[in-house]
Amino acid sequence: MASDVPTLRSLARALGLSRTTVSDALRGSPRVDPNTASRVKKAAREAGYRRNPLAGALMSELRRSRGAAFRGVIAAIDFNEPNRPAAAAAYHKELVSGAEERASELGFKVERFVVGNGGVSVQRLDSILQSRGIHGVVLLPAWDEPDLTNLDWHTFAGIYTDYIIEHPALHSVCPDHYRSMLAALQRLAGLGYRQPGLLLQKHQDERLQFRWGAAFRAFLENHPEVRAVPPLIVENFTREEFVKWFRKHKPDVVISHHSEAMDWMESCGARIPETHGFVALNVWMKTRPCAGLDLQPRTLGARATELLIAQLQRNETGIPEWPLTTTIPARWVDGPSVRQLKP
Repeated sequence: MASDVPTLRSLARALGLSRTTVSDALRGSPRVDPNTASRVKKAAREAGYRRNPLAGALMSELRRSRGAAFRGVIAAIDFNEPNRPAAAAAYHKELVSGAEERASELGFKVERFVVGNGGVSVQRLDSILQSRGIHGVVLLPAWDEPDLTNLDWHTFAGIYTDYIIEHPALHSVCPDHYRSMLAALQRLAGLGYRQPGLLLQKHQDERLQFRWGAAFRAFLENHPEVRAVPPLIVENFTREEFVKWFRKHKPDVVISHHSEAMDWMESCGARIPETHGFVALNVWMKTRPCAGLDLQPRTLGARATELLIAQLQRNETGIPEWPLTTTIPARWVDGPSVRQLKP
């Protein structure tokens, strides 16, 4: 019995067009007249046609490689943002490395694209990905709120490698910031620290919906043996503001992304780790050796790639109705900036 599932061939027959024209129209090829492309897409929607992005990627790759072994392509999209800390580059590099390793194991390869200053526009990116037959995108973390609504999400599946994205709302894979902060504070308490202080740039907490600060306060409220030190949350890190806070509240360990704070602590007479400690909230952004949290970007990149490939294999493109978030706890890394337990 003939299948009722619409195909490229049945669409072409119904529209009186060639199969190649219908295929080119659905993947956004500029070779097709815009009016014809609009008619094809309208007919495909009404018929309930859903193209298979892996099949399209297969044909695109075979055409480029002239018959070589197939490896599907995934785009890793980074954002060139002037406000993003320069130290974040190492973290992003690890994310891409994890994605590349896992993609290779699953028969895919990753290509990196940069959007924004010095990179391509979102509209240009859409054209490039469509013409290359790339329908899976891993979005690297953005410092400011990213906006990729101009991509034709009917043909793409996407995963964001940070806490939350709204434009559009996609599935995410990110560190478990709240749980990781609680674990770090518990470890510091076990090492004998009783006056932890938190130094944060305001934007770094806001973009995570205040998870660092919330976990810090919750720990202090539920551990009376640890003295509450008011967190120092600032627009921008400055030595003067830090020194004033450090001398007034006397934290015995400082937790922060900003490892330059160790220099400021030492200028106040602190001897690290003999009298005071320091913990980096992201060891991939440290500027000198220290203990801290490894947010495991390589693992995040690998997990994001697994989830993205699974979407492609299920032919799930578009913006999900219910975006899901997968979180991965950070790993504690010992270092010379905290005291060690004696055997």
